[in-house]
Amino acid sequence: KAPLSKSLLLVPSALSILLTLLFQHYQKFFAYNLQAIKEDFQIWRLVCGRTVCLDLKDTFCSSLLIYNFRIFERRYGSRKFSSFLLGAWMLSALFDLLLVELAQYIFGFTINVLPSGFLGPVFALFVPFYGSIPRVQVTQVLGHFSITNKTLVYILGLQLLTSGSYIWILALSGLISGICYNSSILKVHQILCVPSWVAKIFSWTLEPIFSSAEPTNEIRVGMGATVDIQRQQRMELLDRQIMMSQVAQMRRQRQQQGGMINWNRLFPPLRHRHNANYQDHRPSDQETPPPTEVSEEQVARLMEMGFSRGDALEALRASNNDLNVATNFLLQH
Repeated sequence: KAPLSKSLLLVPSALSILLTLLFQHYQKFFAYNLQAIKEDFQIWRLVCGRTVCLDLKDTFCSSLLIYNFRIFERRYGSRKFSSFLLGAWMLSALFDLLLVELAQYIFGFTINVLPSGFLGPVFALFVPFYGSIPRVQVTQVLGHFSITNKTLVYILGLQLLTSGSYIWILALSGLISGICYNSSILKVHQILCVPSWVAKIFSWTLEPIFSSAEPTNEIRVGMGATVDIQRQQRMELLDRQIMMSQVAQMRRQRQQQGGMINWNRLFPPLRHRHNANYQDHRPSDQETPPPTEVSEEQVARLMEMGFSRGDALEALRASNNDLNVATNFLLQH
């Protein structure tokens, strides 16, 4: 569903681990050495030095941030997301050199090496994250400090910011490049973008490798129009998963107890409950209410959850074909 984010999560992380543990003598080729770029014209270091992290802490934090920022690829599409990363990567390389020269001119110290890795575009993604992702309060700490759905991402960004001595230059250049790319005045997104033919080539070659198949055993959940609807959908999905996880445990308990469930003890009020969809009437003492017809589809759904056919039939008859009520009582008793 997010093949570009998955490739950025797996490939650079794997290369970083290999360079750190097995091929340490090759780390010099992935160092972000500005002196070698300016004096020896080793332009290839702009690619190698700004792709793979040589510090595992930076690899871990940047991977978690890319995982959280995959929402932009799902929202905008892989081509637009890759265009943003390409534009932010190129602009941040330019701003890295400018900020190093500015720091040397103002403060008088020389910076020859910067932290390696795909850090500029990662910090640039904080710009659309701050502007387009809604802030939803989750809880409060000490009654004054609000914990939102964006707090963890900001904490990861702060951890990444404090992991190196000169990483603040990469963070500042990334934020500036993200602002420039998102600016409607500068029109950078119209210049630095991935051509359609390049996007088609990558969709034919790399997307089948990193894309995920659609889950076949889950009900598809759409995205709600508002944040409240999305939270309600997530809560319903979580309740459903908790219910399914309890099925195995309740099934083992019923097998240990043995026999059928006493439905007359469990459902005495449900058998006499009025149906809200029909008119309220009271049968006479001589009348015997007709047996409730049970839907075979609902019986099959309960049997898929692990219940026996007899228990499913009795539960649906006692609950007047209410699948939710029948499921809840099967799980609780």
